[in-house]
Amino acid sequence: MKLYIKYMVSLRCKMLVKEELDKIKLPYISIDLGFVEINGNISPRKRELLKKNLLVSGLELLDDKRSIIIERVKNVIIEMIHVLEEAPEMNYSDYISQKVGYDYTYLANMFSEVKGITIQQFIIIHKIEKAKELLLYGEFNLTEISYKLSYSSVAHLSAQFKKITGLTPTFYKNMKYKRRNMLENF
Repeated sequence: MKLYIKYMVSLRCKMLVKEELDKIKLPYISIDLGFVEINGNISPRKRELLKKNLLVSGLELLDDKRSIIIERVKNVIIEMIHVLEEAPEMNYSDYISQKVGYDYTYLANMFSEVKGITIQQFIIIHKIEKAKELLLYGEFNLTEISYKLSYSSVAHLSAQFKKITGLTPTFYKNMKYKRRNMLENF
């Protein structure tokens, strides 16, 4: 049986869920971003206890189908952009549809209705967050970052970056040096 968990988007979240499952002695098969697969069924008492314990940590055990599907879409996108070393070979809509197991149009309509933004906008926001992270680490130049994030060109990345952040990627990267200099001068 799979239990879906909202806001479970990092390795730290996975470790926290593991601790909670161990505390209530709930055997599990696997823990992944957004869900945990348990052995057999879960009693209502243990489900409620797990739900309560997860809420304390900012995680939410999901019950309704729409929330579960939306959370699965979000987790696929987060994994695709922040975890995978290389972008999927297929286009994002096919990848998401294949991973979640629903028609993309159905997913896109539901996502927009529930979240108030499109899947594409959600992807762009996360791609820009990843670009910001890569710019701050300084390991990659802008051309490499645009390739890594599957942009058609540096200009396309730069335009989206400016639209989302209000800053150019170069200005954003240079802010790191200005902050460091300010701290060193204190």
